[in-house]
Amino acid sequence: MYAIVRVGGKQYRVEKGDSVVVDRMRADEGASVTLEPLLLAGDGKDKTVFERDDLAKVKVEAVVAGHERGRKVHVLKFKPKKGYKRRSGHRSELTRLEIKDIKLTSRKPAARKETAEKPTAKKEGAAKPAAAKAETAEAKPATRKPATKKPAARKPAPKKPATKKPAAPKRSTARKAPAKKKAEEGSDGS
Repeated sequence: MYAIVRVGGKQYRVEKGDSVVVDRMRADEGASVTLEPLLLAGDGKDKTVFERDDLAKVKVEAVVAGHERGRKVHVLKFKPKKGYKRRSGHRSELTRLEIKDIKLTSRKPAARKETAEKPTAKKEGAAKPAAAKAETAEAKPATRKPATKKPAARKPAPKKPATKKPAAPKRSTARKAPAKKKAEEGSDGS
């Protein structure tokens, strides 16, 4: 029997007893973690479970075996003939999980007891303020202020007519005539 689980936005195929390395989780070493199942496949006698209602009955339990760092990844940026080189790298923070058990229960897990106790406390607490309100109503006569009316919304001021600026004089696109040369007197050579 195996299951596909989602951990940290990625999906992993796990079986009972597997060791899986996932992105860093906040849980301490030795803490037990319940993983979100996306699919459960049986050994042949059980049917495959992938519907949301049936997946609520599946429980994948794991224990945090330890926190690790991944292999160093080297990053080199280089642009030829430009004198540009950048070298960097990083090591991913990882968590190793040991899969303890994959269970298919016959029904959904029960709601927590805290949520069951809260509605009864609210009902008792709701009765007390109602009684207190009744007592204060008897003690004080009901006096109400008349409602004040809001002033009417203002209308926007009328728009002023736009004043036109005088247009700039148009320039002619024709070229000027070339300057006339002054005739040289007495340069005929005679």
